[in-house]
Amino acid sequence: MWQAENLALVALTFLVAGFVKGIVGLGLPTIVLGILTTTYGITPAIAIMLVPSLVTNAIQGLGGQTSLAVLRRLWPLLLAAAVGIVVGAGVLARSSGSGPAVALGLLIMLHGCVSLLGPRLPHPGRHERWLSPLAGLANGLITGFTGSAILPGMLYIQALGFDKERLVQAMGLLFGISTLVLMVAFARYELLTPDLALLSALALAPALLGLWFGGRLRRRIAEERFRRLLYFVLILLGAAIIWRNAG
Repeated sequence: MWQAENLALVALTFLVAGFVKGIVGLGLPTIVLGILTTTYGITPAIAIMLVPSLVTNAIQGLGGQTSLAVLRRLWPLLLAAAVGIVVGAGVLARSSGSGPAVALGLLIMLHGCVSLLGPRLPHPGRHERWLSPLAGLANGLITGFTGSAILPGMLYIQALGFDKERLVQAMGLLFGISTLVLMVAFARYELLTPDLALLSALALAPALLGLWFGGRLRRRIAEERFRRLLYFVLILLGAAIIWRNAG
């Protein structure tokens, strides 16, 4: 784990993932898991992702003036997601085969495809009261089992009709709180070893550097073209994980 080439891979992975998140507002856990799962395996990859994901999403979710209003609306979804994460992480802790890694690969591919096609769910309207915890629970179960909190939570939050600022904060709150609960669950199930925790903490520096650099370049590049390229790369990453683990 502490070989120079492994440390270089982790640093470069988080630098790139932070850069992508700085430009488009998401993607750090997906990119990190997509790359590191093929080297370390899914459980260590999730553990290494925890600290940088928590800090960068806290910056995104709590960095505006509307975060409390967003939190008041989303708390049923977030609470249900927390419950689902604990359950999903428990299933992951008892898994010994390649099922979680294959599920992650499928999820990353689905994320890329969904993002390219751009489907929109209808506004839940009067059903939001019961749909929010249901969506949160589904998202939490998937997060606990694969480490990825992107689907179906991203699509559901987009359907709620937030403006751009509140949408970014809602995503940050979902991903940040999910990461915090995932960290607690990993510690509870003894999946977060001291070495992995230290490596995760060290990975924060390149992640923040990439986040800063991506934020600086956000207005200078064609963001939509960059997004499309990113989603194609995610599809390839997902396919690589499946190919490596489905044999």
